[in-house]
Amino acid sequence: MNIRIGFGYDSHRTDPERKLVLGGVNIPNCPGLAGHSDADVLLHSIIDAILSASGQADIGQKFPNTDERYRDISSIELLKQSLPKNWEIVQIDSTIVCDQPKIQLYKDSMIDKIKTVLGPLVQVTIKGKTSEGLGYVGRGEGIVSFAVVLIQKS
Repeated sequence: MNIRIGFGYDSHRTDPERKLVLGGVNIPNCPGLAGHSDADVLLHSIIDAILSASGQADIGQKFPNTDERYRDISSIELLKQSLPKNWEIVQIDSTIVCDQPKIQLYKDSMIDKIKTVLGPLVQVTIKGKTSEGLGYVGRGEGIVSFAVVLIQKS
C-alpha cells in the first residue's frame, strides 16, 4: 500500500507556571500546559498521527515521560525524531480546541514552524475551535488537539 493515514489526539491541563507553546510557537499572556516535555498539545497530536500512519509506537512509548532526556524538550525536536523512513508526509489536518487563546492569531506562525521541519510542500491545516464554555476546556483548565495525517511511500 502506497498511501496511509493516521489519527492523533492529545490533551494537557493548564499550568500557569509554564509558558504556552502551540505548534512550536510561544503564545504570550496565556497559561501554559502541564507535561513532561513542553506540552505542545498540537504537535503531540500531529506526532501521534504520523507515528500511527507509519506503524511506529505511539508518542508515549517512543518518548516516555519517565525518560529524563525528554524533560522540557521542544516538541519540534520530537517531531523531527518522528519522521518516518521511506514515507513522505503529504498532508496534515489538525484542530485545536480551546477558548483562549484565539488560534486564528497564531496559526500562520504555527504552520510556518511545522513546515520548517516537514518541508514547504506539505499541506498543513490548523483550525481553532472553542468549546463554547463547556467542560474543562471551556473553563480554561486544559487544551485538546486532534490531527489526521496522510503519508505516501517515497
